[in-house]
Amino acid sequence: MSPTQIDPQSYVVAAAVGNPAANIAIFVAFVAVTMYVVIRASKNNKSAADFFTGGRGFSGPQNGIAIAGDYLSAASFLGIAGAIAVYGYDGFLYSIGFLVAWLVALLLVAELLRNTGKFTMADVLSFRLRQRPVRLAAAISTLFVSLFYLLAQMAGAGGLVALLLDIEGRLGQSIVIAVVGALMIVYVLIGGMKGTTWVQIIKAVLLIAGAAIMTFIVLAKFGMNISSMLGSAQDAITGSADEKIAARDVLAPGAQYGGSMESKINFLSLAIALVLGTAGLPHVLMRFYTVPTAKEARKSVVWAIALIGAFYLFTLVLGYGAAALVGPDKIMAAAGKQNSAAPLLAFELGGVVLLGIISAVAFATILAVVAGLAITASASFAHDIYASVIKRGQASEDDQVRVSRYTVVVLGIMGIILGILANGQNIAFLVALAFAIAAAANLPTIVYSLYWKRFNTRGALWSIYGGLISTIVLIIFSPAVSGSETAMVPGADFAWFPLANPGIVSIPLGFILGIVGTLTSPSDQGTPERNAEMEVRSLTGVGAEKAVVH
Repeated sequence: MSPTQIDPQSYVVAAAVGNPAANIAIFVAFVAVTMYVVIRASKNNKSAADFFTGGRGFSGPQNGIAIAGDYLSAASFLGIAGAIAVYGYDGFLYSIGFLVAWLVALLLVAELLRNTGKFTMADVLSFRLRQRPVRLAAAISTLFVSLFYLLAQMAGAGGLVALLLDIEGRLGQSIVIAVVGALMIVYVLIGGMKGTTWVQIIKAVLLIAGAAIMTFIVLAKFGMNISSMLGSAQDAITGSADEKIAARDVLAPGAQYGGSMESKINFLSLAIALVLGTAGLPHVLMRFYTVPTAKEARKSVVWAIALIGAFYLFTLVLGYGAAALVGPDKIMAAAGKQNSAAPLLAFELGGVVLLGIISAVAFATILAVVAGLAITASASFAHDIYASVIKRGQASEDDQVRVSRYTVVVLGIMGIILGILANGQNIAFLVALAFAIAAAANLPTIVYSLYWKRFNTRGALWSIYGGLISTIVLIIFSPAVSGSETAMVPGADFAWFPLANPGIVSIPLGFILGIVGTLTSPSDQGTPERNAEMEVRSLTGVGAEKAVVH
């Protein structure tokens, strides 16, 4: 829904929220503090292991907090709260999917991946297969997932800062996105994984504490009565000036994904992508390499699940609280639309001060996540493509770090361009597309590599490229890109695939292609010795500190 469909008076109120000068001051203070932390951390970067994995020097609890900081992106804070505020129950399904996904990561991949790899996901995938083609495929997949995730964060930054600084028009928001991209580049170039991890730890503490405080204030306004809050939220939705919104029952399933069979299948497709995607996200998987032992990797996942689970319960209150106290019309009229629900709620609860603090936390969220994505993608390019494919294992660690820094700059520029194109989209939805790519291209290959001795190079390549290409093609020709009111290219219509999220097609296809590719290729699954080494290492951790390039 566009601002022209809303009463102009409400648009003025939404656009002028808060005090731009105070918001800028809080932003600058946060950037200054975190930049100091990053510079301090960077002084200990002496090797590629320090730059890429923080020298494996973080404890389980520290890494768990950092994982929460990495995982709780702008989609979690801004996108999900906004989706719940406008769609109610159906918006909360994002929270459920994102949280349940961690059980898959914990049970299937966390410990085995930590034991088998060194720097990147490709270390595991290529352990007993042909190095160069598998590493190239894994690195390409990593770059695509990172780019899709990155554009979601950039889009969130544009809407958030435009709201807080009273910036109107696409040009102003595009400048904001460019500034966020530039800051991301600086954080990673200076701090590497150590600096990025500390920024994520700081951000996780601030985000979860801020969400807890807002949750308590919202519940206090309704006498700690959740039923009263939910009833007020439904009343606010029913009283909307927009007929489509007013017709929604936000306390029951179906406001966003109900009605037609196509809509229900779309929801199922989204759910599959969310639940399976986390275990294939390269920037999450790479965090398992920052701890010294597999035991600490397990601990870090348990800490992450506890923190992430608590946060997603808060989003339920924040979303319905925003619907009840702010109202859907004001939310949809603001810059950033749904993504503005949490900042507008903060302004409603605590005025300029709370808005500034919560907005700085949201800004921190975006910076921390994009920095994590950038270090992962750049490490994959330098370690897997440059060192293993181009230089055939002859590149020094200093060369890998140098190439990684160049990659960060290129990735940052691409992220800025794509973020400008995606500005205005719901960022929880955009992140779900990245999850679909991760689940279709990465997860089948990871699972088969860890659990199936017969799995071979052809199976890996078919699985990665098949899952990746099918997902991207279906996204391009879906209503997410063209042919709908909320499409990335609103003026065009070249959509022939009916679902906004392709997971229900591309994820099973990725698994099937891995099986077919393996069974049609009788050899090349690695030597018995190599297979035995991988099995022992993945289950026990013995030899995990050895280099895996061979």
